[in-house]
This record gives sequence, structure tokens and C-alpha cells, in this order.
Amino acid sequence: MKKTILLFSIIFITAFAACSSKKEDKKLEPPYKLKVVANIGFFNEDSAYNFVKKQLSFGPRNPNSEGHQKALEYFKKKLSNYSDKLETETFTYPGYDGEKLILTNLIAKFNPEKKKRIFIAAHWDTRPRADMEVLTSRANKPIPGANDGASGVAVVLELARIFKLYRPSIGIDLILFDGEDYGKENDLDNYCLGSKYFAANYKERNNYLFGIVLDMVGDRGAGFFPEYYSELYASEINKLVWDAGMKLGLSKFRDNTVKYQVYDDHVPLNKAGIKTIDIIDAGLIQNVAPLQRRAYWHTLKDNIKNISKDSLGQVGRLVASIVYGLEIKE
Repeated sequence: MKKTILLFSIIFITAFAACSSKKEDKKLEPPYKLKVVANIGFFNEDSAYNFVKKQLSFGPRNPNSEGHQKALEYFKKKLSNYSDKLETETFTYPGYDGEKLILTNLIAKFNPEKKKRIFIAAHWDTRPRADMEVLTSRANKPIPGANDGASGVAVVLELARIFKLYRPSIGIDLILFDGEDYGKENDLDNYCLGSKYFAANYKERNNYLFGIVLDMVGDRGAGFFPEYYSELYASEINKLVWDAGMKLGLSKFRDNTVKYQVYDDHVPLNKAGIKTIDIIDAGLIQNVAPLQRRAYWHTLKDNIKNISKDSLGQVGRLVASIVYGLEIKE
């Protein structure tokens, strides 16, 4: 799914910061300001956890599978009920060995009349092969995707639920991207299929001030650090989010040091000019985490046993605090 590289030398960081500083001098004031809203008590981590379990009940959600179709119908029903307007992008894509993928992005809109908007996104598909399994007999089986897929979606669904009950004042879209995790290792052309399609085809993409992608946000040992491409393209959004996390006292957002470089849905969006950051537990990638329990990335062990209500709750409360505290100048 994602490729990560540990960063950086001190010299590189210093040079990068200097360049960023020069760029900042030329920037105009952003058309929004944030007052961090504390104690977003109505983000229900138990509800988010149940959304993870519900997705797992469909089985793997890899494209063209039965679980994929069941999940799609469930998401359509839920998001149609919660949002003011649900838009879909269905498209086909030529997969490996002549496979024709049928993929769907879902865009749930709140306050659709507002032109200036932000979005929160996650990928809802799961990986069709457990290629990090040690046994080759298991490597071609699709993964359950409790963390890699379902956790980010669960936070998005819980946000949708509370947005219906406690309407935000701003224009916001909740987006579920399909086909993020289809590609074979190092074949980046076949990753992030839904976000690439969205970036190239969604007519309202220029209305977004910024976006936040949520990926692998549910592990009970999660720690979140600003990601390299997020910093490269949208450093001010990284700062906004991590400053808010630290003001809220969220233990999983205590360190704002850039440590990882990850190819995820935010990369094609940023390349299309849509400022987007990635909140991702990148320490899981490549299964190099010192804790053996966390060595389940792209394996059949990506299951509910790894998921923590607290991790889902911290991410959800942070994002909700930003949404409810953001003022956008129309």
C-alpha cells in the first residue's frame, strides 16, 4: 500500500526549513482561522470501533470481491442518511492479468451551498494480497484490513454521524477513496487509484482549501508524526493539525517531528494542487516496528485485535475539533 523512508539528516531539515521560511514570507494570510475547540465529547469512540467491526463483517473489501460490493452498499446507505448530499464516482480500471476493476469513490457533502470547503478522507478498499506474509501459501489471500482501511473509514463514518446531529458551520466533504491498496509492491502506478481519478476528474476540486487523509489510525500503540509529502506541499496544514493535537493534550500527537515519507492518497491530490496532509501510523509500514505485535502490515493479522478505541477517539476528536473550530472567510 504505502512506501516509507526514514527521514532526515539535520542538514536537509535545516535547508528545507530555510526554503520553507522564504516561501512563507511571500504567502498571503490563509482564508481561514482556527480556534481549537476542546472536549468534543460527542465523537463516540465506541461507535467508531463498531464501524470497524461492521466493515470486517463483510470480509475483505478488495475490488471486485463480494465484501467490496457489500461494503459499498453499506457506505452508500449510511452516508446518504447522514449527509446533505452524496455523490459517487464510479469508474473502471485495467488491473493485473486482464482484470477489469470496478471502483467507486464516495463524496458525502455537508453544507453543499458553501463554495470554500475542506475534506476529510480515507480509503475503503483493502489489499487483495497479503504479500508480507512469511508463508507463500498465505501471500495471495486478501487481508482483513481492520487498521489498513477500516480504521480511517470508521472515523469518517463517525464524523458523518455527528455532523448530522451537530451541524458544522463550514462546507465540508467526507470522502471514501477506492482502489488505494491495489498495486503490487513498488508499482506506484497501481496505487491510489481512487484519489488519482478524483484529482483528475472531480469538477469541484478547486473549491478545497485543504484536506486531511486518515490511514491506519486505529492501532492501540499508534503514534502520529507529520509526514514528509504533507510537509512539502502543505506544511501550514501539518502545523495547524499537530498544534491542535498538542493543545488538546492528545498523547498520540505529542511529537511534531517529520520522520516518515509515505506514498498515500494525499500525494496525487497534492500534485493536482489540492493541499492535503496524511495522518498515518507510518511506523507500521514494512513491519519494522520493534514491537512484534505491530508487525502485521499487509498480512492476515491486520484484524480487530490490534484496534484501540482510544486511538480512534484521539484522531476523531482532533479532526472534529478542527472542523468545529475552523472559520472560513467566504
